[in-house]
Amino acid sequence: MSTRSRAAALGGAVVIALTATGGALASSHREAPLIAGDPAADNTDLYAFVSPDDPSKVTIVANYVPLQEPAGGPNFNLFDPAVRYELHVDNNGDAVDDVTYTFRFKTIEKSGKDGVSSFLYNGGPVTSLTDPDLLVRQTYSVTRDKGGTSTELASALPTVPTNIGPRSMPDYEALAASGAQSIGSRKVFAGTRDDAFFVDLGSIFDLGGLRPFNTLHAIPLPTAAGVDGVAGYNTNTIAIQIPITELTRDAQHPVIGVWAAASRKASKTIDTYGKVKWSGPWVQVSRLGNPLINEVVIPRQLKDYWNGQAPKNDRQFEKYYLAPEVAALEKGLYAALDDPATTGRTDLSLILLQGVPGVNNTGSVKADLLRLNTAIAPCTADAADDNAGACRRLGVFAENADDTTSSYTADLAAFPNGRRLADDVTDIELRAIAEGYGPVLNSLFGLPNRAPNNIVGDGVDTNADATFLTSFPYIALPHSGYSHVHHAGPDPS
Repeated sequence: MSTRSRAAALGGAVVIALTATGGALASSHREAPLIAGDPAADNTDLYAFVSPDDPSKVTIVANYVPLQEPAGGPNFNLFDPAVRYELHVDNNGDAVDDVTYTFRFKTIEKSGKDGVSSFLYNGGPVTSLTDPDLLVRQTYSVTRDKGGTSTELASALPTVPTNIGPRSMPDYEALAASGAQSIGSRKVFAGTRDDAFFVDLGSIFDLGGLRPFNTLHAIPLPTAAGVDGVAGYNTNTIAIQIPITELTRDAQHPVIGVWAAASRKASKTIDTYGKVKWSGPWVQVSRLGNPLINEVVIPRQLKDYWNGQAPKNDRQFEKYYLAPEVAALEKGLYAALDDPATTGRTDLSLILLQGVPGVNNTGSVKADLLRLNTAIAPCTADAADDNAGACRRLGVFAENADDTTSSYTADLAAFPNGRRLADDVTDIELRAIAEGYGPVLNSLFGLPNRAPNNIVGDGVDTNADATFLTSFPYIALPHSGYSHVHHAGPDPS
């Protein structure tokens, strides 16, 4: 079998395997049965990186409410005031938070002009975050817990509203920019943004037919480019930029572990007027560290249980890293593969539960954390691909099978060392599970570099539907409800 044929077989096997396990191949979109019915608390993606325009600070971005249709009015997606949105940071390797930032939201609704009730989200053009024509708006508070002390850093900060359209928000870019608020040496943002994740969901759920290899699928179709199934959708974003010194233990211990979570009160009651009341203790209902873990590593029957666990308890899930079902299904579906190991996968357990030795390892405690070495400088976006400092979507994974260590400078600032918005975590994790680590990781750490396993991918390499910003909050502006892309298509007439 040719290299291209074997690569196609591997790609199909991986994706069919992922579908068969019942997890959606989206970083954390609707990943567990219970949280799929609670989108306001569903943590979809987590990013943590050294800020490229200010390397003295770390930016953490957490997204909630998956797959928002931009034209989904009149009740556009809000943050839920009954949810506690949390960003946790561990700086001593025990998988217990040493610094936590909690975001709480309040919804303010008002009547339209002359006190008349309105079905609209806004009663006229909105030019500021406190514009009286914004009939539904939200504010939020930020609290930091550190060293046993809880401090409210800010309150009544304005949330950036949904991008309704050019009549409602004639200068949405300026409106959104005003949502980046400074709190001393920190910056915060909360509001609607483009969903930064990119993946070909359509091909994955159509019997795992990766479009670049369509002609080689068991049910062949013409070859096509990958299609981003998340393109055109928005999400709710919480972002914070923090001095590194506020997060790390000291300069000699630059590695931090980050996870995001959402919690609700234990009991919910609804009265005859439709009023909802929550009571009882807080219960964690969603969490996220490394991308794709709950989707493709954790079995379906444990997904909601996993969401409710603290990272310090993650050793109980290690057996699923050591014997990933995806790798076993690859062997069963495609006999021509250069078979990856299906048991004893200490490489996955080490990288995802402890960190890469010499890069972002946090010690012996095994926990799902997004580990970031804050001492590793961010990449230079405009560097040539063969130059040191180049930003690469695959980090230290080679871009193609022809790359060698002599022509490929490692980008250690990429996932699994933190996660940047442009990191192609789908391709990275597919290759890791298939033991196609590439020549750089093979040379640096002795990880296996099976070919053609090291060139598998879904054909979606970038977030092409929107452009990331070069400054905080970095994540792209949201799509407009008036001009959203999902109504595009052939004229039905």
